[in-house]
Amino acid sequence: MKKLVFLFAFLPFIVAKARAQFTITNTSTITIADLRSGDWPLRLERIVKKNDTIYMLSFRDKQYPNAHNISTLKFGDLTQLRYLQQGLTYLMTADDGTEATYKSFSIKRTDDKAIDTKTKKKLVKYTLTCKEEGDVTDIQPGEADALVKAIQKL
Repeated sequence: MKKLVFLFAFLPFIVAKARAQFTITNTSTITIADLRSGDWPLRLERIVKKNDTIYMLSFRDKQYPNAHNISTLKFGDLTQLRYLQQGLTYLMTADDGTEATYKSFSIKRTDDKAIDTKTKKKLVKYTLTCKEEGDVTDIQPGEADALVKAIQKL
């Protein structure tokens, strides 16, 4: 009888602890824009976990051309992601060497001296630098346009 009382006294605690160990979290990752694939990927994703949504830009760090070092730049919410959109939009009309600086990253416009044979214009690229880890990638004008349009749709 004592064993039975002991069992019923501690059974709720055992069940509660067992229930806590097996919680299922509903996480989904949605690709918003797959701008580049292959050896030099550039992808914008939305990650939803329970009630929380973050956005992540994944890219290969150009500082390590012989190693596949995939880096990520995380945006805590849509407002932070819109800063990337605003920076790219501004730099599309800015001059060579103009830089948009934010808390966790910066984007710099660079006009190469070479001229594109099709458009007869200077080649432009946008260099994205993460401040925390120092990871760097280049974004071409077509990729920047597609990224801005993808963020505008959100």
